[in-house]
Amino acid sequence: MVATYYAPKGGHPPQEQLLTDRAIFTDAYAVIPKGTMRDIVTSFLPFWDKTRLWVIARPMSGFAETFSQYIMEVAPGGGSTSPETDPAAQGVLFVVEGTASLQVNGQTHALTEGGYAYLPCGVPWTLHNTTDKMLRFHWIRKAYHSVPGLDAPEVLIANENDIAPTVMPDTDGKWATTRFVDPSDLRHDMHVTIVTFEPGAVIPFLETHVMEHGLYVLEGKAAYRLNADWVEVEAGDYMWLRAFCPQACYAGGPGRFRYLLYKDVNRHMPLSAPQIR
Repeated sequence: MVATYYAPKGGHPPQEQLLTDRAIFTDAYAVIPKGTMRDIVTSFLPFWDKTRLWVIARPMSGFAETFSQYIMEVAPGGGSTSPETDPAAQGVLFVVEGTASLQVNGQTHALTEGGYAYLPCGVPWTLHNTTDKMLRFHWIRKAYHSVPGLDAPEVLIANENDIAPTVMPDTDGKWATTRFVDPSDLRHDMHVTIVTFEPGAVIPFLETHVMEHGLYVLEGKAAYRLNADWVEVEAGDYMWLRAFCPQACYAGGPGRFRYLLYKDVNRHMPLSAPQIR
């Protein structure tokens, strides 16, 4: 089945629209529905031309602690020759609309829809939209935690459509994860994957674990259990879950339910206050 991905377009609702919406912000989780991603809440970045973005997660007290996540919108002719200004930041790009021209390690890669790039910290890269159509992609950033004796990961370029999903055991193929990075590769301290539920599939227990999550719904709709609440989510919505927030899911259909998932992995738990970089 060909993958489809939701991407926000901005704009503003008419004055006649009701104020009620599904946005939720709690100590344990947040839901940022697609209807909140309007022109008025976009941001801009230094050294990016013809580009705006929606910041949907950032490190702050009571919210995301380990990562930031943007939805980037690059107009034709736009892009950057100095996209990342933090030398400690690693990044993952995932294209949901259009084509990105990514230059890294002396090579140019055309990232089409479903395109994925892992960009290690300290590796220069540039990105441009050389087409006549809008480019939209997710950019997930995390400070890399190096470990003595472990080499840093290399640049990785892939596309979801070229990767066979890993089916969860005992689910009759209804729950699967598309993995861009080998889970046993301990050089990586974050994973960005795509989780797919067929209609009727469930997470049949309340997951409660140390990994922090960011979930952007790429396709479909579902009922999601977050802490003590059931919430309805659909394509274009974003969820943040703090560490140990109980979670489960029921994908009622009629189509597949899919999301882009971030989690922090493969590192000791810090036993002292984090150092400000």
